[in-house]
Amino acid sequence: MSVVHEPSSADIELLADIGIVSRETIDKFGLYIDELIRWQQAKNLVSNSTLVSAWRRHVIDSAQLFSLASGRKRWLDLGSGGGAPGVILGILLAEQGGHIHLVEANARKCAFLRHVIRLTGASATVHQRRVETCIMEFAGDVDVVTARALASLDQLVGWSKDVLRSGAIALFPKGQYVVSELTQASISWTMEHDLIASRTDEAARIVRIRSIREATR
Repeated sequence: MSVVHEPSSADIELLADIGIVSRETIDKFGLYIDELIRWQQAKNLVSNSTLVSAWRRHVIDSAQLFSLASGRKRWLDLGSGGGAPGVILGILLAEQGGHIHLVEANARKCAFLRHVIRLTGASATVHQRRVETCIMEFAGDVDVVTARALASLDQLVGWSKDVLRSGAIALFPKGQYVVSELTQASISWTMEHDLIASRTDEAARIVRIRSIREATR
């Protein structure tokens, strides 16, 4: 397969650090980046500023989640937008016999998601629905829920409560205000969680939630 936007040597090193060395897999990531940049010109899928470092911001930032879920193979991505992390995870899950559900309300973004899923062979299904109207339907059917740049941590936990109570874990990438978001979420929720340093941003953390219960007031 021919890829226009190749990863830099630094990108290759970061991918290797998280266990991704297959040229076939990296080429599929490259096809995703190529299509993201091509569609962006007309569809405005992501912030233009992120395309300058698209491999790091969209591919590596997404792929790092894969190793944090202890081999779990049934994933749910909320507000999948331009495909990160959902499509990237779908490419990796296809190699492991897993699958990811992508929930996205925007029609043009859903069209893009379906296009790149076909092109890359990602193991993923697109659901054109609003998160809050359908997430409870996945309780018991998924092992991991994730969302990137969608809502506050408090809101994400509120939406995901039924999925988390059914035994799934959550992986929510967050930026420099993660401590503030955790403080706010703790008003409503008691969470068994840990914070994992991001490999792509020194100030960012991934919030991994293993269980929740409503906070005692």
